[in-house]
Amino acid sequence: MSPYEALNIPIKLMLQVAYRIKAEQIANAPAWLSNEPFDMEAQAERPANATELHVMPVNLLVERLQLKFYREQKEMSVYALTVAKNGIRMTPHSADNAGQIWIDEDVDEAHAQLKATFAPMNYFAFRLARFLDRPVIDATKLQGGYDFSLELTPALNADTNGVVETSLPSVFTAVKQQLGLELKAQRGSAEVLVIDHVEKPAEE
Repeated sequence: MSPYEALNIPIKLMLQVAYRIKAEQIANAPAWLSNEPFDMEAQAERPANATELHVMPVNLLVERLQLKFYREQKEMSVYALTVAKNGIRMTPHSADNAGQIWIDEDVDEAHAQLKATFAPMNYFAFRLARFLDRPVIDATKLQGGYDFSLELTPALNADTNGVVETSLPSVFTAVKQQLGLELKAQRGSAEVLVIDHVEKPAEE
């Protein structure tokens, strides 16, 4: 059995992880959904992959909090993740050895290192958005999963004013130089999760 455990985590963050979206892509949420932490534990009846473990908390929230929501597309400021002019610098993951989709992170104030295994670009776009001020949408048209390593400074403006002392590049420079990808600021359509109904759990 595969365990799922979330300790001292706001429900809004659980939804972000489950649906691979940023906080601003959740609409009509009451304040307590962001401000009050909760614990959640569950067991899968069979071995679960990473994607299934992400969705598991949502099933529990629907049951326990009477959560109801719908999804819609909304135009907003985004970064489009595209293939750079000279092509990608990532290794396509062999279909004969698919394995689990995974991105390991080692992050502090001045340094972030990501090591990806079998990562599809839509999942990487979600993980990349944590270092940015708006959602990232996958516009690469790349199929399948990729293996790669990425090192950068988490400071969004590190290339411009030297707020963080580091020799590492910004996320924009890093993805282009190390992965052969490019982030382009634009207006675009992104998925928004709209809360219809949610009941605050009673204190035990």
